Amino acid sequence: MNASCTPSTIPQDFTLGDRSVARLGYGAMQLSGPHAFGPPKDRDAAVRVLRHAVELGVNHLDTSDFYGPHITNQIIREALHPYRDWLTIVTKIGARRGASGEWLPAMSAAELTSAVHDNLRNLGLDVLDVVNLRCMFDVMAPAEGTIEPYLTVLAELQQRGLIRHIGLSNVTATQVAEGRALCRIVCVQNQYNLVHRADDALVGSLARDGIAYVPFFPLGGFNPLQVSALSAVAQKLGATPMQVALAWLLQRSPNLLLIPGTSSMEHLRENMQSAQLVLDREDVATLDAVAQLKA
Repeated sequence: MNASCTPSTIPQDFTLGDRSVARLGYGAMQLSGPHAFGPPKDRDAAVRVLRHAVELGVNHLDTSDFYGPHITNQIIREALHPYRDWLTIVTKIGARRGASGEWLPAMSAAELTSAVHDNLRNLGLDVLDVVNLRCMFDVMAPAEGTIEPYLTVLAELQQRGLIRHIGLSNVTATQVAEGRALCRIVCVQNQYNLVHRADDALVGSLARDGIAYVPFFPLGGFNPLQVSALSAVAQKLGATPMQVALAWLLQRSPNLLLIPGTSSMEHLRENMQSAQLVLDREDVATLDAVAQLKA
């Protein structure tokens, strides 16, 4: 367990850009259809879930205009616009969807610029709080390659007043270092969970510099983790495996900002309750050992 984040002193907030946000936010990907493509089964239910998330104290919302595409951002606008002053909306650009829902790179200057304008229009905003550059050298995993040409585009859009802050997604530690040399990076969003812990060192280095790390797929995403230790700890605590996985992340490091997503009101409430779940040292040791077993 991170020594700076003991169970009795788990911080509830962290700085994202120029705002303090609750560490348990909401990821909007599941508001569209299966695999974030097409419309949801029940648009009205999606609207209700979003509104309830804000009622429960969510002030960090993660989205992208390539969810749907366009549909998720349009649902967010329908549900929450005009937005409360304290709500921070983070979006991603750098990808697009093919006719069958496949994920494709969209990283040219024209595509990145168009994506920013699409997000502004569909969200109903004049400026985007945070824009993450989703690197697509490899569709589903970080891969090396210079990011300077793409960050230059975002920096120019920032200078034009369309973006407040810039983040990175699906990146390597080398790319994070390159990005930080080019402009201020306020967050990094990569896959990270009990099993996928390649970014352990990166999480720590960003924490020391006050930069947020936003893990996605805390339970494996489209292919959920099958971890007996997680189920055992959940049973012991009378919680769900998802709640335990989120609680472990909250205790792992104070700069981790979580964005669990759901289209279910019940699961939304369960996810929010994770912030109250405290793992003791034995639980943390049991869960930390999962990564060693999978290595």
